[in-house]
Amino acid sequence: MKLSRMFAFSVVILLALSGITLSQTWTPLTNQPTFTASTPLLLTDGTIFVQSYSTGAWWKLTPDINGSYLNGTWSQQATMPSNYGPLYYGSAVLRDGRVIVEGGEYNFGSQVETNLGAIYDPVANKWTAVAPPSGWTSIGDGASVVLSNGTYMQANALNSQEALFNATNLTWTTTGTGKADANSEEGWELLPNGLVLTIDTSNGTKAEKYTPSTGAWTSAGNVGVQLVDPGSEEVGPAVLRPDGTIIATGATGHNAIFNTLTKTWSAAPDFPNIGGQLDIADGPATLLPNGNVLCATSPGVFGRNTHFFEWDGTSFIAEPATPNATKKSSYEGRMLTLPNGQVIYTDGSKDVEIYTPIGAPDPSWAPAITSAPSSVTRGMTYPIKGTQFNGLSQAEGYGDDSAAATNYPIVRITNQSTGHVFYARTHNHSSMGVATGKRIVSTQFDVPAGAETGASNLEVVANGIASVPVTVTVQ
Repeated sequence: MKLSRMFAFSVVILLALSGITLSQTWTPLTNQPTFTASTPLLLTDGTIFVQSYSTGAWWKLTPDINGSYLNGTWSQQATMPSNYGPLYYGSAVLRDGRVIVEGGEYNFGSQVETNLGAIYDPVANKWTAVAPPSGWTSIGDGASVVLSNGTYMQANALNSQEALFNATNLTWTTTGTGKADANSEEGWELLPNGLVLTIDTSNGTKAEKYTPSTGAWTSAGNVGVQLVDPGSEEVGPAVLRPDGTIIATGATGHNAIFNTLTKTWSAAPDFPNIGGQLDIADGPATLLPNGNVLCATSPGVFGRNTHFFEWDGTSFIAEPATPNATKKSSYEGRMLTLPNGQVIYTDGSKDVEIYTPIGAPDPSWAPAITSAPSSVTRGMTYPIKGTQFNGLSQAEGYGDDSAAATNYPIVRITNQSTGHVFYARTHNHSSMGVATGKRIVSTQFDVPAGAETGASNLEVVANGIASVPVTVTVQ
């Protein structure tokens, strides 16, 4: 467990990247938060739900009328149950648009490996406590994932227990037979075939896969390189790219690639040595619209001085640092790719930064609308169908401590006359899979009561990539 993380190394390494061209940029929010911003989640109405660090308080960042998150505004939302203020926990946005938060290595700053949980309804702006699975005295910072069928799965960080959540009656069913090791420090990655991949943290270089239809874990091969730090059992995030490969980062400086088509592992380049061997012993990574993976590294386990790189499938390309980078370790960062293709980055401070990548997505990666209403009325709900509404990846990775997957459709309506942007809350997605290909999927969207009337463009966005728009008249 990460007992030392709350007292992370104070070593500050000077940035030494001279001679490298940096083309992307970080920009601070125009309206910075008044609270210390931690984990962000993308709600299905296009707003960003952000926890105040290690408390039960949550805030919402709403983009401005032009769709700018950089110029967005904050509003405080409902507070979690009074006994619950987690740090390092499982979480997800569910298929009905609600948010679930489970466990916590810390609760209000005390390391207790809590088994508390809560579910948030963004329409009612209300949290409801969730009882733990039967017999579970802990959850801690266990991994979590929403399966392709929309079921949330949660791990117990202190052993090999896993459970499936029934979001209708808030109950649990145990699952996960045959797990080769405990769940401690492991992260989960949803595969295109609906299975879940993990890298064992106490079994050397072995990997496992979970099959939802059987509820069993089986071998996923030998990673080939040591990604797990033996002393802390920490490992980095794994992110699926549009080409079907997963970049699995390590807490040792080593990295690996899993090919989901051939189901084989190969070595990736090591992170560079810049004042110390860089690694990701817990830390964020996110899939960019251009297909690259942005990741945050730092020297040694919990060492400070964060360095950012984009993985392009071949090499790690150095990118600019945030203002707080020299004072922060990788584990303190959180990333979330936004519907406009930018990335929001929080580090537990009151400085929130926006990363603007370059490069356009391949058009084949985009969602495609096959059926949509030609006319909608404000305040009403409508179905919409198409392909790749869930994107090609969960997009966000971290490991066991933070989960903020964005593999669900966002509906954006832009008035053709004014250019003003309105996001419609989506819910009841037919699938929560990734890379669903030519299969027709669907969701429902609620037209905002404040949307401007008239001819508008309607797009479906997934992983920051927008579909070709269709014209809709807002009544």
